[in-house]
This record gives sequence, C-alpha cells and structure tokens, in this order.
Amino acid sequence: MAESTIELIWSIIVSIYSIGAVLGSLSSGQLSVKYGRKNCLLLNNVVGLVAATLVGLSRTAGSFEMIVLGRFLYGCNAGIGLNVHLMYLVESSPKELRGFMSLSTCVFMGLGKCLGQVFGLKELLGGEEMWPYLLAFSGVPALLQLVGLFFFPDSPRYLFIDKGNEEGCVRALTQLWGKKDFKGELEDMAKERDKMKGQKAKTVLGVLRNRSIRWQMLTLVFPCAGVQLCGINAIYFYAFDIFSAAGIPEEQMHYMSLGIGLTELISIILCSFLIERIGRKKLMGIGYALMATVLGILVLMLFLKDQGHWIPYFNVFLLYIFICIYGSGPSGASMALPADMFTQAWRAPAYVIIGLGNSLGLFLIGMCFPFVVALIGQFCFLNFMMYCVLAATFTLLFVPETKGKTMLEIAEDFNKLNFKGRRSEVEGMQKEDFIIATKL
Repeated sequence: MAESTIELIWSIIVSIYSIGAVLGSLSSGQLSVKYGRKNCLLLNNVVGLVAATLVGLSRTAGSFEMIVLGRFLYGCNAGIGLNVHLMYLVESSPKELRGFMSLSTCVFMGLGKCLGQVFGLKELLGGEEMWPYLLAFSGVPALLQLVGLFFFPDSPRYLFIDKGNEEGCVRALTQLWGKKDFKGELEDMAKERDKMKGQKAKTVLGVLRNRSIRWQMLTLVFPCAGVQLCGINAIYFYAFDIFSAAGIPEEQMHYMSLGIGLTELISIILCSFLIERIGRKKLMGIGYALMATVLGILVLMLFLKDQGHWIPYFNVFLLYIFICIYGSGPSGASMALPADMFTQAWRAPAYVIIGLGNSLGLFLIGMCFPFVVALIGQFCFLNFMMYCVLAATFTLLFVPETKGKTMLEIAEDFNKLNFKGRRSEVEGMQKEDFIIATKL
C-alpha cells in the first residue's frame, strides 16, 4: 500500500472520532428527552460495546474499515454519553453537591486518560500484537455501566418535571439520597414544572434565538464550550518538543506524558473539592487569567531557549503548571457551570451545544494546529493566550456566581443581564416565567 494511502487512512481514523462525537452530541438532547436519561445511557453503552468489538477484531479480520467504523461509534458513544451523563448527575444531586457531582465526570475522564497512557506503554498493550486489545479496552467501562445502571433509578427531576411522575420521583430521591424530608426539593421542582406548562419542547435553534437566555448562551459558548481553545491540546501536542529540548531521552517520553496525565487528574480531583467552597466563577475566571500568564511566559522562554541552559527545564515546569491550573480551574468549572445555568426545559438542547462546541473545537485544533506550528512556531501560543485573556475578562465581569443557588435563582440573576435596562420586561418575566424560590 502506498505511503500516501496509509497517511490518508490514518487521517480518516483519527478524525472520524470527532465526526462521531459531533453527531452524538447533536442527537443527545432529543434522545435524553424521548427515552429518559437512564435508558439513553443504557442504549449508549450498547453502542460502546459494538465499537469495542469492531476494533478488537479488526486485526484478526485484516480490516481497517472496522477500525474506522469502530472509532466512529466510539465518537457517537462519547458525544451522547458525556452530555446525558452530566444531565443525569446534575438532576440527581442536591444543590449543595451539584458542582462536586458534575466534576466527577472530569475526574473519570482524567482517569481514563491516565489508564490509556499506562496500558499504552510498550510493556503492556502498546506493542504490535496487543494494540487491538488496547483499542477495545473502552468496552470494559461500557459493560460495567450497562450492568450497574439497572440498579439505579432515572433522574428524579426528569421523572417529576418531564414525566409528571411524583411517586417515582420520591422513590428515586429515597434510593439516591436516603430517607429524609423532600418537601423543599419537590416544591422547587413543582415551581419549575408550573413554569414549563404550555411551552413547546425546546430546540437548539430555540436556545440560540431566545432573548431570555442570551447571556447563558454567551457563557455556554465562550468560556465553557470554547475551553478547547485555551491551548490545552496544543500543550499536549507541543510537549514532545519541550521534553526533547530539556534532554529527556525519547524512550522516556511516554513516562513524561503519563506524568502530565497524572497531574491533570490530581488537579481535577482538587477542583472537585474546591468548587463548592470557592465557586465556579472564581475558579474559571482566575484560572483563565493564570493560564494566559503562563502561556505568555512560555512563549518568551521558547523564544529565548538558547540563552540559558536552565530555560528548557523551566519550560517543562511551565508545562506542568499550565496543566495543573487547567485541571483545577476551567476544566472542572466548564463542566459544572452549564449544569447550573439552565432550567429543565433548556438543559437538553444546551448540552447539545456545549458537546458540539467541544467536539468541533477538538477537531479544528487537531486539524489546524500542526500547520500553524509549522508556520509561526512557538508564537502559536499567543492565539491561545488571547483567548484565555478574553475568557477571563468575560467570566469575571459578567458571569454570576451559581454556587449554592437553585435553578430558578440562577435564572433570575441571568435575567437581570438578559433584560438590562428594561425593568418592565424583567418584572414581566419574573411574574410570568420565573417563580423565585424564597425563604420565610
């Protein structure tokens, strides 16, 4: 087979995952509303198992087409699973633990990266004979979730608000939270359900067009869905050059990459404990500001790398610092904040948008970044630095804090931005569309 043909096949195998993730994200909203969060996840695990079977048997069958199809299904599985899983966690959690629970997704994503790097070592499954088993390993968590989900209820908020099943909601809350008084939670859900009466099902276009959630949309698209543009994937891509400049042997590169994955995992775990204490706004805004600072210093040090023997080692230090800030700040907050910003009616299409933004951002960075590096070298990080500066400014100036608030209280805070300077419209929205929870 010609080398150009091999490169084409390799490009298709790499990029088809993102295409599957985009399609999965687009379908996740409708599927989660039609079949419920739990049933959607159950069906999605079957997709993951089919994908694992295809890539696992591809070498035996001598078929690269099976790898392409398997990678595509893996992408669909990830696009659906990430969005619906977050919805399920947020809708099943008390507001005091909402941020912590939504960050558990980031923790297990970081754990998945680390396990992939560990099992990808040549001493384990990274060899020529074992790579199909490495690709098929993702079927293990899919199988575990498929079996385990049968013992869990569906989302309490979905049962109460979407299905009108109050008895099922109480059973689900009892199973998830234990026996307690759910009066306050049921009242909040009842108010949200009353607000939705007579309204049509929300769509992605409806989210984009509706003025009453304009600032939620700006927050969703800019600092949250655009998190791929902060430079994290560029740092991973450029890490090899930074390690090489520091004199690290090529055979040790895999272990250094594993160190990056472990750093991200530890920092995300730290973020899960900080998010309910510090809040989403500060973690995201200050995190973006610090990342911009690190990127600026990194560009300068890469430009001056031949001026001192210590500079390559300092660049390695900056790389790990950047990963740590990303994991403990924007990475986790970008998962928690969208869950807080939207009430039940808007949540499914909102997650479609954030999943689509993440997948497209990952695809564009993967396709374009190598060419940008070849064109301008280390100065490519200036683009990501500017994005971080803009995201930090937007977050700190405009995004309300959502920590410890109900969905309707958060909607009221955003409503002040959506209708700024139009007092009569705000009052009308409060009377007709938003019933604000208060304590007597």
